Amino acid sequence: MLAITAQDLRGAFVNASRKEVSSITLPDWFDDADWGSLDYLGWRDPKIARRAYVILPTLDGHPVGVLLRRADAAPRARAQCTWCQDVRLPNDVVFYSAKRAGAAGRSGDTAGTLVCEEFECSQNVRRLPPLAYEGYDLEAARLRRIDELRMRAAGFADTVARER
Repeated sequence: MLAITAQDLRGAFVNASRKEVSSITLPDWFDDADWGSLDYLGWRDPKIARRAYVILPTLDGHPVGVLLRRADAAPRARAQCTWCQDVRLPNDVVFYSAKRAGAAGRSGDTAGTLVCEEFECSQNVRRLPPLAYEGYDLEAARLRRIDELRMRAAGFADTVARER
């Protein structure tokens, strides 16, 4: 992911009001983020319960900010993250919903996804997968997982940003 400034980050949100954008609390680690190892930027708001934010590069490379709301209830069974699809599940997965951009969002239309609770997807896909069979190219599999994460996250960004 390309580095983004705090000002550009606030300007990227497509489904948040000006008041919501002005109340965004950036993560403590924002200034020290390792942009080269992030496929998207995601964090939970430490001041507002059940609110989270993600900055997702779209398929054409532009950053889209999405305000997320965490569901009240946890999934009944151990869920798999829709974005990283890590089968080893080193962390909890929760349901987040997002108002859609524009008139659709104002009329209550939302999009939802199951995502790693602390947005660890970039770390998850960079770990080498288990050896599937002798001769299995672990590095190629890891690179494929990174590309697939980027495509799924960008797809969610496009779904939220697209006005119906």
